[in-house]
Parts: sequence; structure tokens; C-alpha cells
Amino acid sequence: MTLLSNAAAEQAVCHREIICLDQLSFAFGPQQVLSDLSFTIRERDFVGLIGSNGAGKTTLLRTIVGLLKPTSGKVSLFGTAAERFKDWQWIGYVPQRNHFNPLFPATVREVVLSGLYGRRKLFKRISRSDITRSEDALRTLHIEDLADKRIGALSGGQQQRVFLARALINNPKLLILDEPLTGIDTETQQNFFHLIRHMHQKHNITFLMVSHDMDMVRSYLGEEPKMRYGKLGFYVRHSHDLEDCVETDLLHTLRKEGQR
Repeated sequence: MTLLSNAAAEQAVCHREIICLDQLSFAFGPQQVLSDLSFTIRERDFVGLIGSNGAGKTTLLRTIVGLLKPTSGKVSLFGTAAERFKDWQWIGYVPQRNHFNPLFPATVREVVLSGLYGRRKLFKRISRSDITRSEDALRTLHIEDLADKRIGALSGGQQQRVFLARALINNPKLLILDEPLTGIDTETQQNFFHLIRHMHQKHNITFLMVSHDMDMVRSYLGEEPKMRYGKLGFYVRHSHDLEDCVETDLLHTLRKEGQR
């Protein structure tokens, strides 16, 4: 048996499949939204999903994270069929704000803390370190003064900061973002995009992001999509920089941004 060189081993790791869509179809009754879509997202890819309203962007994301069941075809996550996948704590998901129920009876702190647990650990006892980590996330996104408020009482921009904190608190391996910058101020948008670029380049994280900001997507992912599917364009950049950041805590970059 021939051993792989270090470079070959690193390349093999970076080509690991994170999301695999195999002839995926989805319909709302008679309305076909997705039909026979096949696409693979590999480790350390950053995929920007661009398309007009009604093109199926949010439907695709919700199908990937298990909120919708495909009418046909398959979704695999980290090499496991989605219906058997258990390690949901590996995935951070920021949905569109208009999919959020404003009457949801939870405080900001409770929403952020919920990002620490997979679906099997929903009722796990909260530890002191969990509280400390949630407080850190609240401070770094400048929402610590909102910790005890009901999430539904916040403005749109404040809610997005809460959802970003929830998605990042667990150091996800895959971050799925559905219009994450909608309703937040320009400075926070710039800081967040700086953060995710750093995370992509220096941390072992894969990204799938829906955005209407073509300039932002193209500035990082390039002018032309890797694949077009109907009205959808898949823009892809792979991080070949294997020099991992010395910091293992993703929130360290947010802290630096907050000190500016």
C-alpha cells in the first residue's frame, strides 16, 4: 500500500463532500420548484447562490437542512443521507427573517444558547461554560443589552444579529446563510462579511449563502457562476489556504471587529 504524501492527504481532505444533491426535486402541490438538481459542495467551498424571487433559493436551503422533504432525489450531508444524519450541531443555519415567527416565546439569550445543541441534545442541562460562551457571543455582536428581551420584540436588524450569534456559537463545520445581511446596518454587514471571509480562508468551514448583493458575491467568488440551474447561479470559491488560524474559537474575529 502506498502512503499519501502530506500534500496529497491535505488535498483529499479538502475534497470531502459536505453537501451532495442527487437529482433533487421539490414541489408545492402542482407547483414544481426544483427538478432533478444535482450539485456537490466540498469541504472549504464557499458557494454563493444567486437567483430571482421564486427561483427556489430558500426552498433549496430548507430542503438541505431537513425542514422540507424532497418529492424525489436525495440530499446527503457529510457523506450521510439527510434522513439518517444526526450531527446537526455541525451545521449553523441563519434563515430569512421573514420565516421567523415573531410570537416565538424565547428570550435573546435562550435563542443564542440553542445554537450549542443538536436536535438530540435539546434538553441538555446548560453549563456555566455555555452561559459564558453565550455572553461572549452577545457582546461581540453588540446585543448584550437585549439578552433578556423576547426575540419577537426586536427590530429586524437586531433579530439578524441574534441569529448570527446563534449560528456561530457552536463553531459549525457548515454555515448556511439565507440572506443574512438583510435589515442590518452597513457597518455590521461589512464586519460580518470580513468575518466569513476569514472563516473561509483560515478555518475548516464550508459556506452556502443566498444573497441579492451581487457586488459582494462577485467580489469574492468571481464574475461567473460555476453552474447555472434554471434561474439559479452557483458561484463557487474553494479555499486552498491550509494554514489554519492559530485561534480555534471563531468568535475571536468578531471580538477584534468589536474593538475597532
